[in-house]
Amino acid sequence: MKLFEPATFGALPLSNRIVMAPLTRTRAGEHGVPNDLLVEHYAQRASLGLIVTEGTWPVQEGRSYPGQPGIETDEQIAGWRRVADAVHAAGGTIVMQLMHGGRVSHPSIAGTPRIVGPSAVAAPGQTHLADGSKADMPVPHELTTAEVQDAVQGFVQAARNAIAAGLDGVEVHGANGYLVHEFMSSTSNTRTDQYGGSPENRARFAIEVTTAIAEAIGADRTGIRLSPEHGIQGVIENDPADVLATYTALAEGLAPLGLAFVDVLHAEPTGELVQHIRRTVGAPFIVNSGFSALTTRDEAIALVDGDHADAVAAGRAAIANPDLAHRWEHDAELNDPRPELFYGQGAEGYTDYPTLAESRATATA
Repeated sequence: MKLFEPATFGALPLSNRIVMAPLTRTRAGEHGVPNDLLVEHYAQRASLGLIVTEGTWPVQEGRSYPGQPGIETDEQIAGWRRVADAVHAAGGTIVMQLMHGGRVSHPSIAGTPRIVGPSAVAAPGQTHLADGSKADMPVPHELTTAEVQDAVQGFVQAARNAIAAGLDGVEVHGANGYLVHEFMSSTSNTRTDQYGGSPENRARFAIEVTTAIAEAIGADRTGIRLSPEHGIQGVIENDPADVLATYTALAEGLAPLGLAFVDVLHAEPTGELVQHIRRTVGAPFIVNSGFSALTTRDEAIALVDGDHADAVAAGRAAIANPDLAHRWEHDAELNDPRPELFYGQGAEGYTDYPTLAESRATATA
């Protein structure tokens, strides 16, 4: 089965076509420095074809959650170097997801006087602060046209830092309602300059960020994640014609780059919108339908063997099964995820899921 065969995405070697989806887990402490827990967690999962790290902030202003790691300071770079070294020692390939949270944050989380967005429109709802309390999402500072370019350069420096830390590449987080995605929707982007209004203008920031990173570290080490029609965190995309126009403009802008991969989260990965993006962008293509339901072995096999994707990303299945690729290849039993422990600070629910061999040894002891 093709799912279990090796592949090469740009400069990235994959031992199989099962990708660990980016997963927020909030274990990096107050200063966003990867610690022993992160080193162990990622190394445990090195047998997956490609690891995409949790969303990692490029600049302090872009931090969305307490405990989220960064890639801005020397200490953070050194911490990620330990992670990369451990994954490589175990035979794995790892790229960093660069996530500027944009308006999905709070000054007390980011540790900055402001948070930013494409427009002065707050995300809906509340966020959890470090002390456990909740606060309404604040109205962000609308980035000026010049500040948009500063944001692009923040992504570029973060990508350089990730490569300096030894990671194999980066993924731009253009999904799930964070800054890059906020620019794409007219509900979160009410600008009237070249970054707002038309679908082509709203796609511009994502194209500029990805292009600048590709120029800095190589397109063959650069990818992007998208989540069209996901409707999360107030980034609403419910006009099919506008969605098609926006993501066509985005895909056409990315196509000349020769990216390592494009990673799409959508409930219907075989549907026309997702497959149109794939055809238009012309890059190795990763799909993930598992945001609301656990990605299954049968689904993953069907998607890759049916040529709907070049690889499949799995989230919760990879959380619960560090040796997921081995288990799926041999159609073996799986650990169940423990959602109540997805977010936290300790090893429980993070590094304590057993491998298949450990489970069977315990069962026969």
